Amino acid sequence: MSDDANAPASTAVPPMLDKHLCFTLYAASRALTGAYRPLLDPLGLTYPQYLLLVALGEHHTVSVKDLVARLQLDYGTVTPLIKRLEANGLLKRERRADDERVVQVALTEEGLAVYQRLSSVPPAIGEAVGLTHDEIATLQTLVRRLTTNVSRHNAAATGQRTA
Repeated sequence: MSDDANAPASTAVPPMLDKHLCFTLYAASRALTGAYRPLLDPLGLTYPQYLLLVALGEHHTVSVKDLVARLQLDYGTVTPLIKRLEANGLLKRERRADDERVVQVALTEEGLAVYQRLSSVPPAIGEAVGLTHDEIATLQTLVRRLTTNVSRHNAAATGQRTA
């Protein structure tokens, strides 16, 4: 009798770490987020706070619900970001007069000044990335498609609807 009789029925092994798409994206995300740190630290911002300010700066006044959707985060993550930025004087929250259920968030004058200082961040990150504009556009298109596909798959698997 051979030693194979004691071997597991399946000898398939997962691919090596570097072959996992999830690891490639995770490592890239960590590296990219790390490139923001020296740019944001002097402004007293974290990367998630930066994203919130950028999203808010696009429209100046946004509902918390819209920020949650725009940032693709949950309320439990966005609310502490808002509170911290409000405590730092960069934004203000107020309920809409016509519908008090809706909380609006707006940049303060100080917040607008910080937002304007953020214009130097994308070029510095572009330099760190080391890709051409076309390569970045292609990468963004592919990653957005991946996000949509996986979100749809996850929603279908859990019986949820996607936007």
